[in-house]
Amino acid sequence: MTVKDPELMAIFEKRVLLKKVCRKCGALNPMDAIKCRRCRSRNLRPKKVK
Repeated sequence: MTVKDPELMAIFEKRVLLKKVCRKCGALNPMDAIKCRRCRSRNLRPKKVK
């Protein structure tokens, strides 16, 4: 699916792509997270974007 509209693309990036993934439990967290919401681990990485 390709999104042409820049406003829709910004919403798409924020809701789907701009996340952090916990390396311990795999939970998705917001980009500004410091600790995991599920297991409280500090071992987070940015979500891989293709």
